[in-house]
Amino acid sequence: MRLILILAFLSLVLPVGCAVRRGEPISKPLTIGSPELARGEQAYKFYCDKCHPGGEQGLGPALTNKPLPGFLIKTQVRAGVGAMPAFSKRLLTDEQLDRVVAYLETLRRQ
Repeated sequence: MRLILILAFLSLVLPVGCAVRRGEPISKPLTIGSPELARGEQAYKFYCDKCHPGGEQGLGPALTNKPLPGFLIKTQVRAGVGAMPAFSKRLLTDEQLDRVVAYLETLRRQ
């Protein structure tokens, strides 16, 4: 009887102790290898991270799991879609947008 109680206890406790915690990173931290990419990260954090934190879902949908080509991302940013506002060239220059797209592509590969 004692053995049955021990096995029952272990069967309840072991799965809890071995569970994977939510929010635990599944890859190593992103390595920014160039000044251009670092500027893209800065622009992303300033303009995009509020709604798409770290490229993941927040107020807006996740961006890192969508294989959209760069030109479609740029079109969506300029035109706005649904609740996403349009970002004009005065607000976010073409150069900044190019860097943001490069940064997003790097996030996806990571």
